This record gives sequence, structure tokens and C-alpha cells, in this order.
Amino acid sequence: MEVLNISNKELLINEEIRDKEIRVIGATGEQLGIMQTRDAMNMAMEKNLDLVKIAPQATPPVCRIMDYGKYRFEQAKREKEAKKNQKVIETKEVRLSLNIDTHDFETKLNNALKFLKAGNKVKVSIRFRGREMAHWQLGEGLMKKFAEACAEVGTVDKLPKMEGRSMVMFVSAKPASKPAK
Repeated sequence: MEVLNISNKELLINEEIRDKEIRVIGATGEQLGIMQTRDAMNMAMEKNLDLVKIAPQATPPVCRIMDYGKYRFEQAKREKEAKKNQKVIETKEVRLSLNIDTHDFETKLNNALKFLKAGNKVKVSIRFRGREMAHWQLGEGLMKKFAEACAEVGTVDKLPKMEGRSMVMFVSAKPASKPAK
């Protein structure tokens, strides 16, 4: 039952192959020619291996005699290794307010620079409350000041834009900078 479950995800194996004639490749990679499916199945069973359909679109379909369990294990191992080597870029958020003080601004800027040096994206947002909505230009100026301060380490992906009561800007790390671990 387990083998059937695995094969449905990817390749047809053994009794699942319904074609009359197939091209068969041996366990060591040699061409065995075109033959009846039942003959190929018998060859695979004699060697205690599986018959796996590797190219169903070909005419006739190509099947290979191999140890399918070992093949799936090695494939899972390769996928795990590839996943381990890739870097996931996270989006970190820095929230500013319209009437932010200089020291608070510098603290938020330092946090954003730290995120950018680590290779992450930074979402900079300003939430406008009450009458602040009438002064969105001040927020835009604050965003530009923030972007200029980040220019050494990051580049602006998405320019400041109003989204409801918030102004949002995205900054990503420059490709030249190496992500810190």
C-alpha cells in the first residue's frame, strides 16, 4: 500500500504500468530494447527490483529497472540538501510616526540597517491618526529621509505610497552586501 502512495506523487511503477509495449533500460543503464510489459516485469522481479515508467510521453514509453525505494530516498536527500542551502528572505517591519523625535528615528533606522545587513527586506510604514491625514506630505518627506539614510545598505523597491491611513515603502538589501549569519 505504501509503494502505491509514493508512486502516485511521481512515477508509475510495476503493476501500474498499463502499456502493451515499452522500451526497457536495465539496472546499470544499458538498453534492453522494446518488449512486452509482462516480460519486463518478470525481468525486474528476477533481479528483485522495480519497473519504473520514467518517460510516459515517449513512443513507446520508456521504463527502467531500478530499486525504487532507494531512488526515492536519494531524491528526498537531494531535496533536503537543496532546501538547507537556500536563504529565505523575510520582510521585517519598521513603524514610524509622523512626529517622531530624532533619537527615535535613529533607533528605528539602526534596526532597519541591521535587518538589511542580514539580507532581509524592510517594510517602512507610517500610520496617520486623526488630523495627520491632512499632512501626508510630511510623511513622504520622512520616508525620503529614511530612504536616503538606508541608501548605503539598501535600495527602495517600492516608493512611498498611501494605503488607507498608512504610508508604506519597501527597502531591500543591495545584492553586493553579503548576508550575515
